[in-house]
Amino acid sequence: MIKKTYVQFAIFLGLLGMAMGTQAKDWPAPIKALEAKGVEVIGTFDAPGGLTGYAAMIEQQPLAIYLTADGKQAIVGSMIDAKGVDLSQEPLNRLVAKPMAAKTWKQLEGSTWIADGAKNAPRIIYTFTDPNCPYCNKLWNDTRPWVTAGKVQLRHVMVAILGPTSPGKAAALLSAQDPQTALTQHEQQHRSGGVKPLAQISPKVRAQLDANQELMQQLGFSATPTTLYKDADGNLKTLQGAPSADMLNKILGPR
Repeated sequence: MIKKTYVQFAIFLGLLGMAMGTQAKDWPAPIKALEAKGVEVIGTFDAPGGLTGYAAMIEQQPLAIYLTADGKQAIVGSMIDAKGVDLSQEPLNRLVAKPMAAKTWKQLEGSTWIADGAKNAPRIIYTFTDPNCPYCNKLWNDTRPWVTAGKVQLRHVMVAILGPTSPGKAAALLSAQDPQTALTQHEQQHRSGGVKPLAQISPKVRAQLDANQELMQQLGFSATPTTLYKDADGNLKTLQGAPSADMLNKILGPR
């Protein structure tokens, strides 16, 4: 979890300037003021010292806010006890991080992707893939032992951001009679150019590619491959770029 200090957050709010979103509930005035600066308040939780805790988000990151007993001031940041324990972490995980992760996973499930691997594979991995991306090709090659063994299904959320032929190639893969076979052939022939790009992209496929790219940007990613997976505790994790051998074992599990 990325934590912003109070000073960093105050600077950000000063630069943000324009109000974002809508005020959904009748929060106390300091909380409304933060909402007007772009903070999305998710819910409340009990906090020590007579304070009321608010779980919120800013720029897709969890944020803790504490309202003073008189309701006139709000303190932004983590609360630490005498032993150095971060008291903000549990309520933020419960009220923000876990629901946000579940929402993201559902969005990925509803995106347009090409399955790579067995339908009944015990582990599902999503990765944003551009057909011209050499690091996506490396990821495809590195994952073969897990995929061919039936232990992992990679779901390639196709995007077209790297070059003029990316949209046509991505469209060719999505439009293929057997997209999984087409993707395999493309990755095997990647060094020689791979799949031939379509000259004309149907409105349906164009909309699918646009929606995938919008989802990628919404989640805060700008490079391929970006891989999303669940760790042993079910927490959503992300990694940009081709993973190292050690990281690959963490993402895909034992061979």
